[in-house]
Amino acid sequence: MRWDPALESINNCSSLGGLVGGAERGIYHAAKHGVLGFIKSAALEYGRCGIRINAICPGLIWTPMADQMVAGGQGDALKAMEKSIPMGRVSHTEEIANAVLWLCSDAASYVTGQSISVDGGFILR
Repeated sequence: MRWDPALESINNCSSLGGLVGGAERGIYHAAKHGVLGFIKSAALEYGRCGIRINAICPGLIWTPMADQMVAGGQGDALKAMEKSIPMGRVSHTEEIANAVLWLCSDAASYVTGQSISVDGGFILR
């Protein structure tokens, strides 16, 4: 089979919850771990067809939900979560999108079966 880097890239969204555990979040973490197991198996199955399959594992992202937390008086909780991030801030949706765009690009043509943390270093703790 002739290799074509632009043939296909499938990117799934997991979470840091797919890389770590958490009390009282067993169902969520099990689902996110399952995504990572699935992409590894699928990458092994479809690699020879030129299909690359990866996952993004976002950390805390500034979204409308974060806005609602602040508006609802939970800004202190959000600040506490930020302190657990080595870069000391919440990510923006564009930063997650940029990682996905990279995985879809020819620059990532030899990347498959990977889970990419986009988390400001949280997973390093």
